[in-house]
Amino acid sequence: MPKAKADAKATDNRLKRKGAGAGRKQTKKAAKDPNKPKRPPTAFFVFMAEFRETYQKEHPNNKAVSVVGKAGGAKWKSLSDAEKAPFIAKADKKKQEYEKTMQAYNKKLDGGKNPSEEEESDKSKSEVNDEDGDDESGEEEEDDE
Repeated sequence: MPKAKADAKATDNRLKRKGAGAGRKQTKKAAKDPNKPKRPPTAFFVFMAEFRETYQKEHPNNKAVSVVGKAGGAKWKSLSDAEKAPFIAKADKKKQEYEKTMQAYNKKLDGGKNPSEEEESDKSKSEVNDEDGDDESGEEEEDDE
């Protein structure tokens, strides 16, 4: 038994020496565009929007969000496909509206780009690929000899 404790201490020491991930570089996320349309809700979330209202009317003293979520999930599971159909239809309609707004949003983004900038980036990529191809062919020749 004492040996297990010694092994655990050794592991802890190794983590401390390595810095426990302190040496990793964190990449910054791209800034979100505030003009980008929000994704549409799924059929379940459309159902939950209505369910929350009715649940709050039936249980006005309930303040816990988790209780409402659990009750809504249980209710959703108990619904038949026919009972879910109106929520699915609403979700599909919202999804179609979202796709239209996304197309308009993407057209705005594509219209704002300068085509010459895209060409330069493609050239640099091809040049990098050409250089990689030369290095690989040189290594293959050495292996054959």
